Amino acid sequence: MDKSNYKSSFIGNFSPYIVFIIIFSLVLFFVLTGLEETRTASDSEGLRIAENSIRRAVINSFASTGQYPPSFEYLKENYAIKIDENKFIVHYNIFASNIMPDIIVLRAE
Repeated sequence: MDKSNYKSSFIGNFSPYIVFIIIFSLVLFFVLTGLEETRTASDSEGLRIAENSIRRAVINSFASTGQYPPSFEYLKENYAIKIDENKFIVHYNIFASNIMPDIIVLRAE
């Protein structure tokens, strides 16, 4: 048996494994990419839900008392607002009791 015949036979024996490894790597890449996109979308949705729940509580407070809540802590105590403060930072800035406060919810990094 000459060397060229041995070499092609050697590669021929492993070619199904090489194809399998390439396909498996591509599938793994697409799965991991999809998981990352899902996590990003989930974080964005959580941010939107947190901000909307704070705004609803602020509006409910104004509707029932005639003034906006003085602080975010007041909202947490009296309106059962639950925000994961490890994931989100809430900036609640009130100018006057009759003017809608600035509410900004950011991701904690």
